[in-house]
Amino acid sequence: MAAHSHSLFSLLLALLFLSTPSLLSAEPTLVSRGPGKTWTPQKTRTLADLPSLPADPAGPASGRFGGLPGPTQPATGFFYTKKIDGRWWLIDPEGHLFIHRAVTSLKMLRTTGAKKSLINQFGNTEKWAATTSKLLLQHGFNGLGPWCDKKLYPSPEIPLVHTKLWNFMSAYGRQRGGTYQAAGHTGYPQDCPFIFDPQFPAFCLQHAAQLAATKDDPWLLGHLTDNELPWRLTMLENYLKLPLNDPGHQAAKKFLAQRSKSKKISDKDRADFLAHAADTYFAAVTKAIRHHDPNHLILGSRFHGRANKIPALFAAAGRHLDVISVNYYHAWTPDPKLMKIWEAKAQKPILITEWYAKAQDSGLANTSGAGWLVKTQTDRANFYQNFTLGLLESRICIGWHWFRYSDNDPTEKGRDPSNLDANKGIVTNRYQPYQKLLTPMKDLNTRTHALINHFDK
Repeated sequence: MAAHSHSLFSLLLALLFLSTPSLLSAEPTLVSRGPGKTWTPQKTRTLADLPSLPADPAGPASGRFGGLPGPTQPATGFFYTKKIDGRWWLIDPEGHLFIHRAVTSLKMLRTTGAKKSLINQFGNTEKWAATTSKLLLQHGFNGLGPWCDKKLYPSPEIPLVHTKLWNFMSAYGRQRGGTYQAAGHTGYPQDCPFIFDPQFPAFCLQHAAQLAATKDDPWLLGHLTDNELPWRLTMLENYLKLPLNDPGHQAAKKFLAQRSKSKKISDKDRADFLAHAADTYFAAVTKAIRHHDPNHLILGSRFHGRANKIPALFAAAGRHLDVISVNYYHAWTPDPKLMKIWEAKAQKPILITEWYAKAQDSGLANTSGAGWLVKTQTDRANFYQNFTLGLLESRICIGWHWFRYSDNDPTEKGRDPSNLDANKGIVTNRYQPYQKLLTPMKDLNTRTHALINHFDK
């Protein structure tokens, strides 16, 4: 980064981070699973419930990546993880302690109305990208989750740490045939990814060749391998339902034969087979990634749903990955006991890669998506602070990806069923910021390290 650009960026952050937080109500928040569902009060903790904390210091001492000033760890030129005094951290390429605060899906909407709005507000796509990156930086975000426009990838003017999602299994499935669009992810026959296909490792090695283009990029945090694979304790039975000549059926049959199983399948058999499948998958994708890019973190396949309650899966993932990525829904507050199980089994830190709440006051129908339904944008802000406070307190979470940049546009055709009509964004589907959400996001984001110090004391 040019010295002049770095100086201006540091001054901007320093001014922004000195602002006084807008404290939110600590009253319980009414939440629902969706339209027509029961509303229940959820205990909600915000910055208002904690001692007043100063904004984190910003400036040249934080380095190019905006990490924690002060004593540093060894600098490798790339991000890595380290457990220090019982807390997991990211270490940025210059050696500063770092927490990744990102938003996913920063990209232009494709509908006629959205395109017209973009031109009216920004003039062109380059100015949209510059304004959007500033919006994130001004509100204490320092990174990009997956599915972001390449115009937003880091440069001296856009110092955002980004991630890449490569879809190893779903790309192989499209080539092989047999996949379909499920809500939010790729579907597979009988919920059985093609993990045991003998051609899959070779495909992974070929597919990963594209990673070589960014292997020297210090702004790249790491690689996500797939999105929401259907990890299930019923995998053993599911694979046995496949045709007899399917490699997955043969793998399940061989697994049982090695155990001389003539009785009913046990829960241990199910957990062990799931771990075997996970080991097989992660071994193939990590070997391919390391061959083409030995420098960056491997972040996993974004566990979700029932997978998040399977300890054997986290143990298997931990044998191969640098970070365990979790899409965390149906929890208003992170469950500290569950998160401790994740870390204990994986022996790796956790990155929360998808979560959000949607509000009725957006005017959208909010029938799609797994996030909580709340009444107002202020309630969404309460949720953001409540959830991230729990993540920071856990000592195992190294960052989070809010899902997503913009609301769904109901006029857009061809979207998957989970992204039809919901208020997920920090901006509307016409690029208007939700300031009642963004300001409290900034208040939390710009006190990340102060909060860590508070919790760790």
